[in-house]
Amino acid sequence: MASRLSFLGPFRSILSFCLIALIIVTLSRIGLGLWQIERVSAVDGWSHLLLQGLRVDLATLCWLWGIAALGTAIFSGDHAIGRGWNKILRIWLTLGLWLILFLEVSSPSFIQEYGIRPNRLYIEYLIYPKEVMSMLWGGRKLEVILGFLISGATLFSGWKLSGYLLRDLIYSRWYWRPVIAVAVIVLTLIGARSSLGHRPLNPALVAFADDPLVNSLVVNSAYSLFFAINQMGNEANAAKIYGRMDEQKIIDTIRRESGRDPSEFPLAAAPSVSFNPASYQGKPKNLVIILQESLGARFVGNLGGLPLTPNIDVLSKEGWSFENLYATGTRSVRGIEAITTGFTPTPARSVVKLGKSQQGFFSIAELLKSHGYETQFIYGGESHFDNMKSFFLGNGFSNIVDEDDYEDPSFVASWGVSDEDLLRRADQEFKQFHKEGKPFFSLVFSSSNHDPFEFPDGKIELYEQPKQTVNNAVKYADYALGEFFKLAKKSDYWKDTLFLVVADHDSRVGGASLVPISRFRIPGIILGDGIEPKKDQRVVSQIDMAPTLLSMIGISDSYPMLGQDLTRVRDDWPGRALMQYDKNMAYMRGDDVVILQPEREAAGFKYDFDTGTLNAQAQSDEMKQAALSWALWGSMAYQQGLYRTASQEERLAFKQAEDDAKLQLALEDEKDNTNSQASEVLLR
Repeated sequence: MASRLSFLGPFRSILSFCLIALIIVTLSRIGLGLWQIERVSAVDGWSHLLLQGLRVDLATLCWLWGIAALGTAIFSGDHAIGRGWNKILRIWLTLGLWLILFLEVSSPSFIQEYGIRPNRLYIEYLIYPKEVMSMLWGGRKLEVILGFLISGATLFSGWKLSGYLLRDLIYSRWYWRPVIAVAVIVLTLIGARSSLGHRPLNPALVAFADDPLVNSLVVNSAYSLFFAINQMGNEANAAKIYGRMDEQKIIDTIRRESGRDPSEFPLAAAPSVSFNPASYQGKPKNLVIILQESLGARFVGNLGGLPLTPNIDVLSKEGWSFENLYATGTRSVRGIEAITTGFTPTPARSVVKLGKSQQGFFSIAELLKSHGYETQFIYGGESHFDNMKSFFLGNGFSNIVDEDDYEDPSFVASWGVSDEDLLRRADQEFKQFHKEGKPFFSLVFSSSNHDPFEFPDGKIELYEQPKQTVNNAVKYADYALGEFFKLAKKSDYWKDTLFLVVADHDSRVGGASLVPISRFRIPGIILGDGIEPKKDQRVVSQIDMAPTLLSMIGISDSYPMLGQDLTRVRDDWPGRALMQYDKNMAYMRGDDVVILQPEREAAGFKYDFDTGTLNAQAQSDEMKQAALSWALWGSMAYQQGLYRTASQEERLAFKQAEDDAKLQLALEDEKDNTNSQASEVLLR
């Protein structure tokens, strides 16, 4: 090869590696397309996939090795500098080829898990090598071994090939060097930009279908990953993704959308803070939230899913069961964000991981702590994962129990102790709090239903073979939950405690829609002594859980959450849900849906609950404005520090509302006493 390409001089190594990389990504794209042939064919996408894919690949190679080509034009030669440059070039070429190949080889597993090519999650998980390697080794040994073998072979072959191609070179004369350098710069810029418009090439420019996976197949995995990394610097600003809106208009819209009267928001410096009287006016109750890992509705029997959850099915008949509850995202930290802070989803990472929200960011733990509650997070794994520990300790949680705090657990998996160990410890903690006479709030986060799906033997009748599958893990997690409630119902704390069993998100969310709404549906059940059984058909969101729970445990206070107190919303309310799917955001009101996409017009749909499909249908400008307002509010609130509790001075603005709430309570008590006395007279 070297002799046939000798006329290319020192550039033959770069061009040869470009050709090899181009063949790799093209074959990978064809292979992935054949794997997902039904979805590619459904949008008639083959020609776009290959032609626009080639465009993206050429741009990727320009970004990857364009500067290397410029360095070669300037530094190459038969001298010390040239020989030093050749060594740098060999390393550059070898690592670049390895990166291209490794990302393509790992793409099927990532797509299987997240329904899209590698994006920022690929990088985020590298922060936690212990957990990730344990998970991969436990559930994907073959892929791990294959990855190491391919990496070793690629690095060895790339190094040898680059050395071979850089031998016996013919160098251009010095006076041609400036001309060649300029030509390289021009070609690199044209190729990398790949557009004559005002915007350079980006995924939105080559997207053509309403299927996110098919759109992601157009780009290669290296481009997808590094574009996502580049976007992380601007990710907190949703306006750069979806478009801008006047800030006051955003505030006015989300206030109206919250179901509260505009007069209930008196603070300009904390525009979402309002006073919210509790519907329950007795002695404040304890609160326990059991957050179930990766438990989508498709696994839950009473929600029409597989017959894997007999205990949850029974619990759903004993409490307030939400039949159309939707998660705000596809990751645990997004679920934690919604459930514990009521914060709306954004295209950025969850506030659990962002810098400005590590202190002074509202959470129900902070609010309940101010009411004298013990606040606690109980987890079976290492609480530093996904930055949970830092976020919780900085925002109201006083006590954390994690993997190191369990003495002689019965079973330890890749992600920590089993759900049985977790929930037995939770029961012990609650009994101790009750014994000490302390009101408590505890967030209990399960982990057994997480890839690689490890759980103890002999606890359940397996749903299928082999043992380590998501369906079997769901069944075990349900078993552990059932065992906990057997203990809780016999305990002294039961009568004083309100429980919420809810999922953080579904497992392996993906689908052929811009936002696969059916895969955001999750179980949610409120339980406790005196809770009337109820099946709630309204569309509700995870952001509605915290306001509802505070109301039901008897906490009247001001807070910035915009979710609804569902105890005070009429039964025929059509409902509302917000769903963030990578960079796409869905706003659903009843069965009407608006989906926002990067650098595109808002798209309207009608959602079919029976089939779980979206059908294109124009939506009103008002609906689109509401969707954009919700999407922009989160970024705006985070950036400007608006999502917080009111200061002591600011709380004076709510004094009238608090006085009105107390007066209403007194009137209700007086009415109850009058009715009671009248009943006694009638009985006599």
